[in-house]
Amino acid sequence: MGFIVALVGAPNVGKSTLFNRLIKRKKAVVDDQPGVTRDRNYQELSWEGKALTLVDTGGFEWDHHSPLGEGMQEQIEVALEEADLIVFVGDGKAGLTPTDEMVMERLRRTAKPVIYTVNKIDHAGREDILGDFYRLGIESLLPVSALHGLGVGELEEQIARHIPRIEETAPAEEVLSLAIVGRPNVGKSSLVNALLGEDRVMVSPVPGTTRDAIDTPFVFQGQKYLLIDTAGIRRKARVSLRLEKYCVLEAIRTLDRCDLAVILLDAQDQVTDQDARIAGLAFEKGRAVLVGVNKWDLIAKTVKKNAFLEELRYQLKYLAFAPFIPLSAQTGYGLGHLMKTARKVYLQYTQRVGTGQVNQALKKILAGHSLPLMGGQRVKIFYGTQVGVKPPTFVFFVNYPEKVHFSYQRYLVNQLREQFGMDLTPIRVYFRKREKGE
Repeated sequence: MGFIVALVGAPNVGKSTLFNRLIKRKKAVVDDQPGVTRDRNYQELSWEGKALTLVDTGGFEWDHHSPLGEGMQEQIEVALEEADLIVFVGDGKAGLTPTDEMVMERLRRTAKPVIYTVNKIDHAGREDILGDFYRLGIESLLPVSALHGLGVGELEEQIARHIPRIEETAPAEEVLSLAIVGRPNVGKSSLVNALLGEDRVMVSPVPGTTRDAIDTPFVFQGQKYLLIDTAGIRRKARVSLRLEKYCVLEAIRTLDRCDLAVILLDAQDQVTDQDARIAGLAFEKGRAVLVGVNKWDLIAKTVKKNAFLEELRYQLKYLAFAPFIPLSAQTGYGLGHLMKTARKVYLQYTQRVGTGQVNQALKKILAGHSLPLMGGQRVKIFYGTQVGVKPPTFVFFVNYPEKVHFSYQRYLVNQLREQFGMDLTPIRVYFRKREKGE
């Protein structure tokens, strides 16, 4: 993960806004509700030949009556252990608060270097508020405005001074981005923690706990992964907080960013309408998909496995290509099989087939089942070629593309799966009119 820089501070001081400013895009959920960034949010960056990983932590919040408050403190303690450099963020509008004093007291106990900043210094004349922070014995304070970018360049320079330069390395290996998606409380965070072997993402019984898409790199059997745990994609009727609209968008964007989506179901609920909606989104976006049937340990003794999985497949019949994997994030059952299957699916999802092979297969397919007459006209497929991957995408050149029946298109997809061993990946097929000279 390289040199790690952690942003820490009280809730609502603008850490997520500063994080977004530093990474140059809107990634962390930003809202004026304290505690919005509940988990550590990672982003790998390179500044002027120097590599770092920036970490946006949940705010320090000493409310021991709140399980989330305690969880955020635990997350920050772990982040401080991981970090090579800490950036404290204070609030120039609120001034020095008791929580700031507790945070700074905690930072004094670390041997790690600390850069102290005070955010929301949005215009000249507000620097006087820094005096309260200086009275705590801080030698150097950097006034910044994350919202407007003031002072952020100086902060980047100060951070860069602590970071060793990147050594020349071989080209990076391909990283498989794996998204965990599902409705709230099906066990997404528990699955992430089980896969990583640590409490990287908070687990709480409160629906909507995982508010940001948290990206975490890891390696399994030599394959590099970027694991993305998304906020639950929630039904509109259940979205009560203004904040939730950001999380729905982030979860949908996550499907755009990932190679492979693990759609997590709760085995006790089978397939709900919301599960079907999420699965449909993944299918429409052409994502490789595994369906993880979580909490299997709670039903294993009461159902017949094969019959149960077949019923789930029937309810999600448009995901006929997807593996359905019983698992338990709680006990670890099925996790090894999940990751091995993910690798197998990814290889098919990125598989390329030469044009010669495509047309040899096409001859066999047409010999077995030629296109029927449509409106008294015979549709002919002249040749085909693969034009893309993720998912494998084929274009076939025909005389009347508009007359190819959807049932034959489905037949052709199934035959391509059989011919090229692509039974675990979505496949896209398009028909184009052959022009003169083609």
